[in-house]
Amino acid sequence: MIEVDTGKPIWAMGLMSGTSLDGVDAALIETDGETISSFGMSAFTPYRESDLTAVRQVWEDWTAYRPPRDQDARTLLAEAGQDVDTVHAMASVNLLTNEVAPPAVIGFHGQTVAHAPHESWTWQLGNGAALARALNRSVVWDFRSDDMALGGEGAPLAPFFHFALAHWIKADAPLAFLNLGGVGNVTWVDPGKDRPDQQGALLAFDTGPGNALVNDWMKVQTGAAFDAEGTAAAAGKVDAQRLVSNFGSDYLARPGPKSLDRNDFHGALNAVSGLSTEDGAATLTAFTVQCVAASVQHMPAPPSRWLVCGGGRLNKTMMAMLSDRLEARVDPVEAVGLDGDMLEAQAFAYLAVRVLRGLPTSAPSTTGCREPVCGGQISYPAS
Repeated sequence: MIEVDTGKPIWAMGLMSGTSLDGVDAALIETDGETISSFGMSAFTPYRESDLTAVRQVWEDWTAYRPPRDQDARTLLAEAGQDVDTVHAMASVNLLTNEVAPPAVIGFHGQTVAHAPHESWTWQLGNGAALARALNRSVVWDFRSDDMALGGEGAPLAPFFHFALAHWIKADAPLAFLNLGGVGNVTWVDPGKDRPDQQGALLAFDTGPGNALVNDWMKVQTGAAFDAEGTAAAAGKVDAQRLVSNFGSDYLARPGPKSLDRNDFHGALNAVSGLSTEDGAATLTAFTVQCVAASVQHMPAPPSRWLVCGGGRLNKTMMAMLSDRLEARVDPVEAVGLDGDMLEAQAFAYLAVRVLRGLPTSAPSTTGCREPVCGGQISYPAS
């Protein structure tokens, strides 16, 4: 176990596995929980076909396991949790033994099964105490529960890290970090503020679908996991009559903070039923962009720049559509020297250090909680 001096910058590792269930992102950063000192190594560990079999079964029909109704369900749920711990431990090994920057603490997000903020409930599989014992490191986990207990949505949780990144890149005007994973979420940042929980510093919320709809469409139509580089959408035509402009309109009109489950917009797939693969991909891509554009109405001021992370930044068609719809420069975060694949893992490393220091990890402007919250359990190796 490494001793932690929380008054000084320390190395921390973040672990993140998204709803795509493709693997684990692991990343190192050096931070005091307020400013970023430096970025370290990172690694992506893909899941094998045999990994997380139980997790996939729970994820596909989570209502049958909340709560588990019989012994078979309890057994499967226990297996799913153990699998999450095991694959995250395996993904940690290379960075954990880094002699240059051994992490003193690990931020462990866990594997989201479902997210239901309207029920004040969220579900991530994974046991930080078991991971702490397996890796002989302190682990901060269960980041969302305390926020939701104070009336928050429990998401998004990266905004405080985005605030630190805005200062890292020396931004001098309000900007937006747009994460396009399965769900899209945006953080509006005023870098002129001193703290992320300061009034007017941040506004964050889920914009609508990110890549989920297009991914699911491609899976059904072609068997492909996603529309690589937006090639199918580029070859198609947006069907304006089916653009589902009214679908989810109540959500889009509601100001943030607000959050979504990956499948909340799944009904939009019905609107493109019968289209060609290419036209369906183009229309659903345009719908994602339409949802992002609708988010601007809720911001204190239009962003001077949009920095995009997550898989959507690699979709050339989606990025071109964003540039056409948003009245500001749109770039992948790599344009400012950041790693768009590892940003969320880095965020949980950063949040872990904030939790060690007792600093807030969310605020009314990011999740809707009643007051700033320091969320997260700390598990030590001996616990």
